[in-house]
Amino acid sequence: MARTIGLAGTGVIGSGWAVRALARGHDVIAWDPADGAEDRLRAAIERAWPSATRLGLFPGADRARLRWANGPEEVAARADWVQESAPENEPLKRSLLRRLDGAAEPATVIASSSSGLLPSRLAGGLNHPERLLIGHPFNPVYLLPLVEVVPGKATAEETVAAAMAHYDDLVMYPLLVGNEVEGYLSDRLQEALWRENLHLVNDGAATTAALDDSIVYGPGLRWAAMGTNLTFHLAGGEGGMRHMLGQFGPALKLPWTRLEAPELSGELIEAMAAGCEDQAAGRSIAELERHRDDCLLAVMRALRPSGTGAGRLVAEREARILAARASAAEPWTPGAEIEAPLALYSAVVEPDWVDYNGHMTEWAFLTVFGWASDALFRYLGIDEAYRNGGHSYFTVETHLNHRREASLGEPLRVTTQVLGSDAKRLHIFHTMYRNGEMLCTGEQMLVHVDTAAGRSAPLLPGPAAAVAAVTTAHASTPVPPQAGGCMAIGARRPAH
Repeated sequence: MARTIGLAGTGVIGSGWAVRALARGHDVIAWDPADGAEDRLRAAIERAWPSATRLGLFPGADRARLRWANGPEEVAARADWVQESAPENEPLKRSLLRRLDGAAEPATVIASSSSGLLPSRLAGGLNHPERLLIGHPFNPVYLLPLVEVVPGKATAEETVAAAMAHYDDLVMYPLLVGNEVEGYLSDRLQEALWRENLHLVNDGAATTAALDDSIVYGPGLRWAAMGTNLTFHLAGGEGGMRHMLGQFGPALKLPWTRLEAPELSGELIEAMAAGCEDQAAGRSIAELERHRDDCLLAVMRALRPSGTGAGRLVAEREARILAARASAAEPWTPGAEIEAPLALYSAVVEPDWVDYNGHMTEWAFLTVFGWASDALFRYLGIDEAYRNGGHSYFTVETHLNHRREASLGEPLRVTTQVLGSDAKRLHIFHTMYRNGEMLCTGEQMLVHVDTAAGRSAPLLPGPAAAVAAVTTAHASTPVPPQAGGCMAIGARRPAH
């Protein structure tokens, strides 16, 4: 169900929240006191929208659902949820939170995007401190799923539960921080690394590029799937963390780190800035943001098949989007009119779908047709609940027929025709279009399986009725000429 998300503060973090909420299909009402803030917010949304699109848009996702408010009171009064993202200045935040608190309905949760301030201090002076907590995201908010949920001493349990549900609705990973502590969890870990980073540059031991390389080519790759603790647990071999600490624990006494930050002298600031400018190699911030987003999406999608970390949430997002599309497309019900063919799935060509020729690869065509099949299954009533019950369709044969290339960012639309079915089998035909031009066809034969028994089995009554109805509705539609085709060079030799 669409909700209205209120945003007070629309800088880097606030604009990220706007993209995340709009991509989810919600309305957004926003305000920021800075001159030109509305124009900057709309420009930031435009820049980020391609990345949000590649992550996946829910039905109803539309940049036009953003409204600009005249002040924080209007934001609070018209929103179902309020996210404050003002600069990290405690007096400033407290003043803004009091204005939001004074205008919002008592049941409306107010979350601060603070990256380190204590919620109990921010709640001081509020009429309803029980509805305030921290919802600390990570940049870019529209891609990275982690959000630290930090309640204060006065925060009600109902507020915490509402926050966990809200961020889950945005397909994020809400991590509940049990105890108030400055900096929360992730930033404290990052801060330790950052301080050591500054020391190494200040001491002349390394450049900014070398330090970034030491993470990018090493532990950063592990951190995408497991954190420091599990990584070090593996470092202990069969003995795990106990062996690791026994073997490497003495090194903790060695001067490997200097956690006190060095003095930020003019020379150190210049060394840090010059090093990063050299790394940027003339690329603008917008170009670097696009490169970062491309890399994040590639890593997150690479983790998807294993169901690990952010990859699990990418898969969950895709499933929720497909379920929402199926709901928007009105899943089959007895007596309902059935399109012939069905149009249930659309997408855009994503960066990791193209090869060295700049064209969409064969496996990506299969991926798109696979999602189109999944959309058909949901239309037929074969969803997570059905599969969790031990039944699903398995593909036994697929034929692709390529007609045209597809390039990065191009829109794709897939239609699906049921060519035939019986109690166990389903014969379908997908056609992929780009702006009305046929690009590729995909023919599939699927068999219904009892997954617990590991063998074919008849469809259960609900989906069986849906399949029968669609088969009947599509029976009078001409069979595509590509259906049933096979490859051959020259005349076919008779079988002996």
